[in-house]
Amino acid sequence: MTISREFITHSAEETIELGRTLAAELRPPVLVFLRGELGAGKTTLAKGLISGLGAAREEDVTSPSFTLVHVFQNLCPVYHVDLYRVADMHDLETLGLEDVFAAPAIVLVEWPERLRLRTDWPVVEIRLEHGENDARQIIVGTSAPVE
Repeated sequence: MTISREFITHSAEETIELGRTLAAELRPPVLVFLRGELGAGKTTLAKGLISGLGAAREEDVTSPSFTLVHVFQNLCPVYHVDLYRVADMHDLETLGLEDVFAAPAIVLVEWPERLRLRTDWPVVEIRLEHGENDARQIIVGTSAPVE
């Protein structure tokens, strides 16, 4: 990952606001990889990204841990994918993620290390790390397309 910027947020509200700010920079087609431990704030940042894109209200964005994929619509489709519960290639194949890449979209992926899909779409990498109390260190960069 090529690091381009680092941020520190001190609350969930600040993390959501940062997501809204970053959303203004996203242009489809793009994959956004949200990396971090459990509870690092991936879904919280996704709330800001998705609401900042105008695809849903912040309160309507929830973790897709059990449904695995949430789809939102604005000027282009916005997908929020959580691969935490994906155990193997068969689970991944049943999601039909290939269909997501049929048209330009913005695809947010939590636990992207489980993604086994090739695409030439640009990738934005966002790493979230726990700080003291509610603080989060958020590192934003880019990486090569998924091979």
